[in-house]
Amino acid sequence: MSSNGSVLSLMLTLHSLELSETSIHSAFIFGLWAYLIILICNLTVAFTICCNRNLHKPMYILLLNMPINDTIGATSFFPQLLYSIWCQNRSISYSACFLQGFFVHIYGGASYIILTAMACDRYIAICYPLRYNAIMTNNNLLRIISGIWFITFIIILVLFFLLLPYKICKTYMVPIPGYNPSIMKIVCEDTRVNNIYGLFILCSCQIVSLSVVAFTYIHILITCITKKQSDAKNKALQTCGTHLVVYLFLEFNTFFPLIAHRSEYVPAYLRRVFSICAMVFPPIVNPLVYGFKTKEIRKNIVTCFKRRIGSV
Repeated sequence: MSSNGSVLSLMLTLHSLELSETSIHSAFIFGLWAYLIILICNLTVAFTICCNRNLHKPMYILLLNMPINDTIGATSFFPQLLYSIWCQNRSISYSACFLQGFFVHIYGGASYIILTAMACDRYIAICYPLRYNAIMTNNNLLRIISGIWFITFIIILVLFFLLLPYKICKTYMVPIPGYNPSIMKIVCEDTRVNNIYGLFILCSCQIVSLSVVAFTYIHILITCITKKQSDAKNKALQTCGTHLVVYLFLEFNTFFPLIAHRSEYVPAYLRRVFSICAMVFPPIVNPLVYGFKTKEIRKNIVTCFKRRIGSV
């Protein structure tokens, strides 16, 4: 239907969100509030880490990548959705859909890699405390952070680069754009290579991430049991408990949507619910659980607010 040269300028029509006239304003207000909460919470955590020198430690520098990534994910998703709800305009250009999908996948991929790197950091800090400063130097920390974003970017770039040669034979797609499986459903050629690569990346991220997290937590647990110091267990629970909650929450919210979009047997409304949940809840929960539940970050946020109130 569309040649390679004109595909990026092609306009797509999204399926209706099936909102009644009376629920449009409520849905818009809910979406706007969710987006504002995500921005406020994540930017608060990010600015707190950036502006307090006592938080310029490897653990918090790695944590800084989470609110940045959550902000990228929410910003790639909410503005288009809010515009679509408010204006009842279900049109989107293929290039905008393509770009939105790219950043949505960057958000998803980076989330796993960041949390995996943070698990390794906690493993070194608890199991090898005397060697921690020698291992987690500024140069190594820079390499880790650069590696997180470089690996994520290359994986997702290849995933979407494979879509470019295809011709588009449909202009009617799922109501929530951006997911690579959804984009593949509007092309009229064999997408077997894309499916294999996408499933390979999905399974690889799951297996590697789960393996690393399981390895680190098993050794942390062994260290807590074998160490005679009673504070070792408390330290592990305080520093690792929130990480595990965030990681398991991410697993639950991202694995099912990706599988659902690749299966024809999952009802369309469930795919829609899974997609929205994956983009709404983790960016809200992450700063609340990991940011505000971390003693040092919470203390600095409270101190900052007190200074602001005192200066008024």
